[in-house]
Amino acid sequence: MLATLNLHWLHSIPQWEFCLIVIATFVAVAVGGQMAMRPFLRRWFGDKDHNDLVGLYLSAFGVLYGITLGLISVGAWENYGDVESKVSAEAAAVASLYRNADTYPEPKRTALTGLLRTYTRQLIDVAWPEMQRGVVPRGGHPLILGFQKALVSFEPKTEGQKALHSESLYRFNQVVEARRLRVDCVEGRLPTILWVVVLAGSFMSFVLTWLLVVENRLLHDVLTAIMAVLLALLIFFLVTLDLPFQGQHSVGPDSFELIYNQVMVSHP
Repeated sequence: MLATLNLHWLHSIPQWEFCLIVIATFVAVAVGGQMAMRPFLRRWFGDKDHNDLVGLYLSAFGVLYGITLGLISVGAWENYGDVESKVSAEAAAVASLYRNADTYPEPKRTALTGLLRTYTRQLIDVAWPEMQRGVVPRGGHPLILGFQKALVSFEPKTEGQKALHSESLYRFNQVVEARRLRVDCVEGRLPTILWVVVLAGSFMSFVLTWLLVVENRLLHDVLTAIMAVLLALLIFFLVTLDLPFQGQHSVGPDSFELIYNQVMVSHP
């Protein structure tokens, strides 16, 4: 099934090329199948007598399939936006934690801020390319553990330090939780059953158009090709959003680049 196949290579090619592949596949199946089945369908079902009935079923099927595909598309778009929000929330949590770490007394300040800069740089340079390849990043975990050990080993001596340390522990837990949510999204995708419904619905749409009897065969083929292109574009849209960290329009590390340059580098 689509969800169990390794489709990561599709996101490594240019988007326009991927789009053309999907369109060409759908048009080939729709028009090629129509040409191949036309003689048999006319022999089995006759000429134009059944066109009204087929048209009625095609309209009803189009409404049901359109609603289903629309709901799935909206869900995929909302999931994409949710992943963007999670990444932004994680970046904001890292920035807040860095500002807290920058107020610790030396030498703890240098140790904590250095670990956070290393973690952020590793996230941008190593973890993100891994996520773009569909690989769950593992390298950041030891850095998180190292920061945790350095943070909890600090013993506050004043009331101000106690308040700061408590706030830092809270921010650290936010970072850990946000990181877990981001990592969970790397392998998140539409369930296999939804892809079965979408692809089966597309094929059934083609079959219903094949059952129509049109004397002008070229016109029939052109109309079927137009419908195939529309369905192909919708499928392309779904595949593009299904893996939010992959492809040219994927969620990028821009938020982390921003905090690294504006918060960490400018205030080392």
